[in-house]
Formats: sequence, C-alpha cells, structure tokens
Amino acid sequence: MRETVTKGLALLLGGLILYTSATGPFESLIQRSIFLALVILLGLAVYPLGQGKRWRPLGIAIDAVLAAGVVYACSYVALNYEQILVELPWATPRDMLLTGVLLVAILELSRRAIGVIFPLLVLVGLAYAWFGAAIPGPLGHRGFDLYYMTETIYLGVLGVWGMLVGVAATTIAAFVLFGCLLLHTGGGNTFMDLALRISGRSPGGAAKVATVASGLFGMVSGSAVANVATTGNFTIPMMKRLNYPRPFAAGVEAVASTGGQIAPPILGAAAFIMAEILGESYLRIALAALLPAILFYLGVFVTIHLVAKRRQLQVVPDDELPSWSDVIRPERIIPILAALGGLFYGVLSGRSIQMSAFYGILMTVLTFVPFALMAKMPLRDILGKLVAGLVDAGKGMVIIGVLLAGAQILVAMIGMTGIGVTLASLIVTVGGESLFLVAFIVGGVCLILGMGIPTTAAYVLVASVLAPALTTIGVEPLIAHLFVFYFATLSVITPPVCIAVFVASGIADTNWLPAAVESVRLAAAIYVIPFLLLIYPALAGFGSALEIVLASCQGVVFVMAFAALMSRVAMTGKRVVDVVGLIAVIGLALTPGWLTTLAALALIIGLFIRRRLLLRDEQEPVVGDHPSLQAKETQL
Repeated sequence: MRETVTKGLALLLGGLILYTSATGPFESLIQRSIFLALVILLGLAVYPLGQGKRWRPLGIAIDAVLAAGVVYACSYVALNYEQILVELPWATPRDMLLTGVLLVAILELSRRAIGVIFPLLVLVGLAYAWFGAAIPGPLGHRGFDLYYMTETIYLGVLGVWGMLVGVAATTIAAFVLFGCLLLHTGGGNTFMDLALRISGRSPGGAAKVATVASGLFGMVSGSAVANVATTGNFTIPMMKRLNYPRPFAAGVEAVASTGGQIAPPILGAAAFIMAEILGESYLRIALAALLPAILFYLGVFVTIHLVAKRRQLQVVPDDELPSWSDVIRPERIIPILAALGGLFYGVLSGRSIQMSAFYGILMTVLTFVPFALMAKMPLRDILGKLVAGLVDAGKGMVIIGVLLAGAQILVAMIGMTGIGVTLASLIVTVGGESLFLVAFIVGGVCLILGMGIPTTAAYVLVASVLAPALTTIGVEPLIAHLFVFYFATLSVITPPVCIAVFVASGIADTNWLPAAVESVRLAAAIYVIPFLLLIYPALAGFGSALEIVLASCQGVVFVMAFAALMSRVAMTGKRVVDVVGLIAVIGLALTPGWLTTLAALALIIGLFIRRRLLLRDEQEPVVGDHPSLQAKETQL
C-alpha cells in the first residue's frame, strides 16, 4: 500500500514539474504551496515514522495528522494568494497553528532524511528571533513575538514561500527531472562505460574510473552523498577487487562525488540559487565555475596518477572494459548529445532555465523512444523507464524541497534579526584590512557551518551569513559567493562530520578516519582554489582574455605542483629538494605576473623531466603495505 501511495505521489510531483517546465509556472504562491505540499506528503511516505518498530501504529497516526495539517496549510495559501500578496494580513491563532504544523512537518522530515543537525540550526534561528531581546551585547536585538514571526514565515513571500522554495519548485525541479530521465534512459550506463574506456587502462585506472564516472554523474545528480551511493557501489568494489587500499578507495569516491557539486551545469543546484541571489544570469554563474572545476578535477586526477605510480596500483583488466564500438553506438550516444543539445540551445537562445531543461527532457524522450523501438524493446519497458525517471525525480525532490523550505525559514530569521550583518561586521573587525585573514576566518566558519548539511542548504546558510564579510572588504559578490560555496561543499569530506566519507567508508567496509585522511589529501588543492579566486578573479571570468589565460596557466601550474607535493612522489631522488622545489613552484604560481608564471612553469616542467629520467634509471621506491606490493618486494 505504501509503495503504491509513494509511486502515485512521486508521479504527481514529477508530472507537476514536467507540466510547469513546459508551460511555465503557476502564480508564485500557488506553484510553491502545491509543490511543498506534494514534497512533504511524498516525504512522509518515503520516510515513515516508526517503520519496523512496535509503535508503528502511533507513527501512522502522527504522519496522518501532519499530512492533513500540511494539505490544509498549503491549500489555504494557494486559495488565498491574492489576499496574502495584496493585503499582507495580520496573523490569527489559526495562522499560528498552521505555521506550527508546517514547521513541525518540515523539521521532522529533515530529521528523518538527513539527521538532527539541520533542523536544530533552524530551531536555533527561530529561538534567536523570539528571544533576541534577552541576549546582551552586539548579538542581541529587539526580539519578535509569535504573531510577527507567523506573518513573516507563513503570510508572505519572505518566509517559507520565499525565493529558495520558488527556485526549488521550478528551476531545480526541472533539472532534477532532466537528470533522472537522462540516467534512466541509458545515460547512467553510458557514463560508466565511458569512464571505464577513458581511464581504465592507465595507472590507478579503477580510481580514475571513479573520478570520471562520479564527475559525470555528479554534474547531473547534484548530490555528493547520493552520487557516492550510486557510483560508489560499482567503483569501490572494483577498486577493492584490484587490491587498492580500502581507505584510498573510499576517499577517491568521496572526493570525486564532491567534485560534481562544484562543476557546471548545476553545481549541486546552487547555481540557480546563486543566480537568484546575485541577480546574475545562470550562464554567467556556470561559466564562472568552469575553470575552478577543471582545476579541481585536474588536481584529483594528477594526484591519483602519481599515487598510483608510487603504490603500483593495478589497471582495470581488459575483460572488464567495454569496447569503444559498444560505448559509442548511436543508440547510446545520440540521446545524450541530443539531451545536452536541447538544454544548451534553450540556455543560449535566452529561454528560461526551466524551459531549457524541458527542451533537454523533450530531446531525451524523442531520441530514446525511436532507438528503443528499433531495438525491439517492449513498449511496456519503454514506458517503465520513463515512469521510473519521473518517480525518481519526485523522490529526489523530497530532500531538496524540504531542506530549502527549512533553509528559507532560517534565511528569513537571519534577515529579520540582522545577525548576518552583525557577524560580517565582527569578522571584518577581527580580520582588519587583511583580505586573506578575513577569507581564512570565513572559510573556517563555512566548513563548520556546513558539516552534516547537504551542499545546497549549506550554501544558503553561509551565503546569508558569511558572504557579506567578503563583499564588505571589496570582493566581487560572485567571487565571494563562489568562495563560501566551495568551502561549504568541502564540509562533506572534511572531518569530523564528513558525510560523503561516511557513506563511502560503509561501502568500502573500512574505518572512516583513514578514508577521511585520504580524501583530504586528494582534495587538498580545492582548499586553496577559493583563495586562488581572490588572487586571480580572472579564473571566474573577470578580466580580459589575456588575463584569463594567465590565471589559467597559474592555476594549472599550482595544481600540478600541489598534487605532486601531496602525493609524496620522488621528483629528484632527494625528498628535501623535492619539497623545496615544489614549494617554490607554488609560491611563484601564487605571485601575479607573466614572469613568475613562466618561471613556475619552467621549474615544474624541469622537475617532471627529472622525475622521468629518475624512473628510467632506476625503479621508483615502493611505499606502503599494500598486499600486491608486498608480493613484488618478496619476488625482488
């Protein structure tokens, strides 16, 4: 029964997304209230209270009460949207009750889906708004009563019906549907086979497969944890089978999946929210994130390659690789190219983002169905794949929708109390006029605030509280938002609350702490890339073409040197000389100017040439206790 209800609600939500992507959204309050009602109802079905427990009947009763209350609360807003927008009505006891039911449903679903940290943050924000008058010092404020808080949260467009839920109900939902349909119509298998063919036979091939596959999936799925759970169930067992150290396998998958969060086109859904907050076009946000994402994956790929050479990690066996002729068959490649073509046509022709996503969806279906019919796939199976895509899109929107509804409430409280401005002023006061000291403080706080929270919600929180600290001292708003976004994203692989590493470690059946150490080492460059944006704004597209080329060269040299340093490979045969030489390259790469860039480039090329000569003359030292390496040492 529950499965039938879940599937029906998911189809309703997926159908709403598809319909409004094609025809345009309803009036804002109607669209958002219907969307949130369906999201919460579906969430109650997907995450039932007390499932498998003896007190499950009580859970059913509680969920039924919450469902009825949410339907009533959302229906009231949808039916009275004109009055709410025009008259800004005063709150009544009934409104307070409906607000309470809605809050409980949102926070309880957040708890069930991702844990207690995020709902506790929202509760702290609500308590701060209510009891602010009792707080002494600069963090105190005049306080707000429950009536005013109800009017803000429920009877207006600054609270739960605000911009974040609006973006979730339109743009993000359309892209989630696009991604789910693309993966269900064969794109997922094609991405994995492409990753195997591209990198499977190079040193550390299985780890590189994880990097490529997780990057491709992550660009579409927009969730690091979901990405680990999806691709990790294939890549981690493959790495274990080839005797890769288990912590290393878990770290590779966690980092690669996290990289998908900072890579265009959707940046873990943050691209759309960033565009709304900054008033920039989506295309500008995506282009600004392109070079940093390339640098991130370059750093991870080079680090894996060097570590693989040092540890003598195996390549993927030939019998596990698909043939190129199979991978690039027209029925596999054309639907993906057509889908991406439809998407980019919409973006480049100036259509809305949700309409562009609909073009991608349309092209996916129009190319998948004919090829499936030509392959004699039963019509029932074709419809089943399309329905499965709709259902998965509906389920995928549960966490995003609930989290953004909660985040919107938290943002409303931050704006109402002025705590964001206060904290920004305090950070600037502590950091003084030093850009990098302020940035260092902001980055550290972002890592803390983002721990245990999915990327999108973490970005919303840090953008509201911490981005103003950077813009206050003259940083471009887009650079400031990318800076806090990257550090909020890194929280999923940064100890102690590194949820992507937890999931990957579970699949690898290893302790999470060594896996977290491996992930931090592999992703070390991205902890510095946000600071590179402050030094070289051209990496985000600010400046002339020549300045962008210079910044790109500096970024590539920096990442190569940093990867070599973190992988601890022998460059000259003397560790001290290696470290000093690589640090010199990093220092030159961080110094603006063509002369320093050319010097850094010459030095890094020289070090890698010296490494190649060293490997030619003698076997590179083997480090580690890997079983296959012990066997080699025994033979020698």
